[in-house]
Amino acid sequence: MTIAVGDHIPDVKVSTPTAEGPKPVQTAELLGKGKVVLFGVPGAFTPTCSDHHLPGFVLRADDLKAKGVDTVACVAVNDAFVMGAWGKDREVGDKVVLIADGSADFTRALGLEIDLTGGGLGVRSKRYAAVLEDGVVQQLLVEEGLGLDVSSADGVLAKL
Repeated sequence: MTIAVGDHIPDVKVSTPTAEGPKPVQTAELLGKGKVVLFGVPGAFTPTCSDHHLPGFVLRADDLKAKGVDTVACVAVNDAFVMGAWGKDREVGDKVVLIADGSADFTRALGLEIDLTGGGLGVRSKRYAAVLEDGVVQQLLVEEGLGLDVSSADGVLAKL
């Protein structure tokens, strides 16, 4: 079942890339305090994710903060090493917290997984954005097709 507005985000162990290597963290600790914009992408280094989705949030991070957002976070079904390399390649800095959900445990707990095995990608995350307040889903914007619209940084800003 897919997470819905009013639900608490599941508390699942994920990791974040750091200079010292992957750092394990619980999603409740990472995403459960303040106003958080969480967006999910099918994969690091994939075309739409790398060229549009992540860069949009990096570019609009200050605008999101001006609307009261404390944290902007991106989750993908990739390991922390890939997420770290992607963050460096896309010059994310501290504007977006990158979350590695290598086994898709968090993504499955959200009910937002998609099977892309036919394309050689395996189980991945649907493309979405969620606005959380103290760990409770306030808005959930899931893309219906393959493009980027409602879950873009501009799409989220329009809802705040």
